[in-house]
This record gives sequence, structure tokens and C-alpha cells, in this order.
Amino acid sequence: MWTLVVNCGSSSLKFALLNSATGETPLSGLAERLGSDLASVRVDRENERVTVPLPRGSYPEAFGVLLAELDALGLRRDVRAVGHRVVHGGDRFNTPVLITPEVVEVIRACIPLAPLHNPANLAGIEAARAAFPDLPQVAVFDTAFHQSMPPVAYRYAVPTPWYTQYGVRRYGFHGISHEYVAGEAARRLGRDPSGLNLVTAHLGNGCSVAAVRGGRSVDTSMGLTPLEGLVMGTRSGDVDPGLPDYLAREAGLSLPGITAALYRESGLLGLSGLTNDMRELEEAARQGNENARLAVDIFVYRLAKAIAGMATVLGTLDALVFTGGIGENSATVRAATLARLGLLGFRLDEEANGQAVRGQGGLITSGGVPALVVNTNEELMIARETAEVVASLVERGA
Repeated sequence: MWTLVVNCGSSSLKFALLNSATGETPLSGLAERLGSDLASVRVDRENERVTVPLPRGSYPEAFGVLLAELDALGLRRDVRAVGHRVVHGGDRFNTPVLITPEVVEVIRACIPLAPLHNPANLAGIEAARAAFPDLPQVAVFDTAFHQSMPPVAYRYAVPTPWYTQYGVRRYGFHGISHEYVAGEAARRLGRDPSGLNLVTAHLGNGCSVAAVRGGRSVDTSMGLTPLEGLVMGTRSGDVDPGLPDYLAREAGLSLPGITAALYRESGLLGLSGLTNDMRELEEAARQGNENARLAVDIFVYRLAKAIAGMATVLGTLDALVFTGGIGENSATVRAATLARLGLLGFRLDEEANGQAVRGQGGLITSGGVPALVVNTNEELMIARETAEVVASLVERGA
């Protein structure tokens, strides 16, 4: 069936129309800079790409462009369901669910845990319900895949009432991507997923690693919020928990201001003072910019430490998987990371690593423990899981 996949960010809306069985995608697009007078939507249809300005810069306006494109292709009536990526579902959801008023309230209640993401997800749900009021809408949660983590992995060493009353625990994110690439890696390696121990590294503007045993997440680097863990594009990753109090006392900064800076002004951007784009940082480092070089080095250093830590969780490591914008395209980051992980037995194939860019994945090692690049496809994963939810509704006669 045709499934419309909607992925709303704080100022963006990514969409794709997919056949969940074949992966065929006749229409996709990305609306950016929503909420500003510079908003526009890029639409990809078959072999054609067009950009449409959005004068009001709103989610409903972006959906209007989407509906017009569906009408132009004659496919609007063929859409059978809408699947939404939702970043935080707390510990309530370990599978995709049909969106009901109760589900919406849980997503809303999780806004303090994902203040940049869940409000945008709700805006996308509202716009999609207005555009497709008679279709089933399904929430696919980034946190769901990690609900299989054991307490030893997800509990913090804090007072127990913080956990029991306020849900203070590690949830993990990027679960849709981690689950997809783990399954795809097993297929490419010709292995049964049930017997495979993998570390998956989703590296983009947001970054996380996960330990995947038998197709199930047993640990991951992100925690209560999408701020914990690795160095990211504009997010700090791990910092001393005493940092906010110190800056409040010594610099007179407010807690909201510190939090905003840790989300939006830190990471690669904060370290380099230049950009959060790894491609630009690598070029600046080659030209001798020491801040850019340091940003890349710290990114790799922290990544290698996290991968090694996940390997100890698994006990044995059958393969390492790189994915995401940086993971799929930065041969430099992959090579430097594997060089720091020699104790795990990786042997880089420099030629294969250099070729694994711009959509070309595959094995990048020539011996020892395999490392491979797998292009993630969160939209296809969401479409498949949405189709499964709809099929179960049909079977139950709902």
C-alpha cells in the first residue's frame, strides 16, 4: 500500500510517499526554515526536483504543497495511511501505535524530555490529520527500539524516586535508524540477525551508538534526552553534571540559557567556532585551521571510546556499522575511528573506505572484525511499521 511518511523537525518537515512492500518512492521532499520568511520546500518526483517558496513558513502551508503534488501525480486517493516519526515516547511505547487522543497526550507529556522535537512532531500530526482526516495515522517512536535495554543499562545512579515518580532514566534515540541498519547489516553479511552482535553508529547532526544483540538494543549512548552521549553537530554530548550550576554561579547564566547553548551552540559548532558541518570542518582542517582540526579529533576520540564501550557490553563483536550523514559520507572520520579501535581487530581497506560515499555503502575492512557502511532509510522503516499496524487493525476488524 502507499504510505505517506512524515518526519517533522523543529523547523523542517521531511516527507515521502512509499510502497511499504517494494520501497518505491515516487514523491519525497523537505521543507526547511519553517517559521521564517525564508521557508521553502524541495520536492523530488521521479527524475525531477523543484523548489517551492513558502511565504507563511507554516506546517499547514508545507502540507498544502505536499497535497498539490499528490494530486498532480494522481496518488492522493491511493494513500492508505500516514506514518509519523515521533522522537520521544517515554517508556510507554515499545512498538508503533495508532495515534489516538490518548497517544497524543503522552507525546505532549514527553515534551520536557524532547523540547525541540516533540512539539514539532505534534505539529506534523495535527497538519496531517487536517489533510487526511479519514486515514489511520501511526506514531513510530525513536525511543521504542531501546525499550529492550535492561535496567543495568537504562537506570541512572540517582535517588530512586526520581525514576519512579519522574521517569528519570535513559531512553535512547535514533532507534528507527539503528533498527533498520542492524537488519540490513545482517542481510549483507549473510547472517541470521538472532545470532549477531553489532555496534551501530548513527552519525549526523545528531549522533548515537547502540549495542544490538540478536536484533534487540541492549545499550545506547543517548539518555533521558537527545543531549547525552557523543559530540554532535550543535549538541555537546556528555558534560559534567555540575556544569550548569558552575556557569550559573560564575557566569551569571540562566538554566534555560545554558540548556539552549548545550543544544544549539555546542558540539562541532562550539568547538570550531565555524560550523556544524563535518564536510566544511574537514576542509578547514586540511587548510590548517586548528580549531576545526580539534573539533574533528574530539568527535573521533569520543566516538571511538563509545564504540569500544558498546563492544564490552556485547562481549563479542561481529561487526561495526556506520550510518547517517557523517557515517555514510566521511571516509576521514571512519578511517580515524577505526585507527583508534585497533584493539578490536579492524583492518581498514582504504580503497573501499574511500569509495563508500554518496550512497555507496558496503564493507570497508579487509580482514578481522568487519566494518561496513549501510545507508539508513528511516522513511522505509516507518512505512513498513505503519503498514504492519494498519494490517493488524484490518485483521481485528477495527
